[in-house]
Amino acid sequence: MDQDLETITGKIREVGKITAVGPDDDFYAAGFSSINALELLLGLEESFGVSVPDDKFIEARTPRALLEMITQLRTA
Repeated sequence: MDQDLETITGKIREVGKITAVGPDDDFYAAGFSSINALELLLGLEESFGVSVPDDKFIEARTPRALLEMITQLRTA
């Protein structure tokens, strides 16, 4: 698995206290709460050095979608 994707997946597991979430799993369906979302958002912004718009963050519901969003923000 790509290192960035592993970083994102690991943060989701840590913040949401979810034992298993795959790259294409909807982490909200796996038990991630909206309360955890802010902590995840801040952690991703810090780890990847990007500023993530709330509307884009809400749309990205899988680790892979988050990675695609972050990649786009890095190249913009």
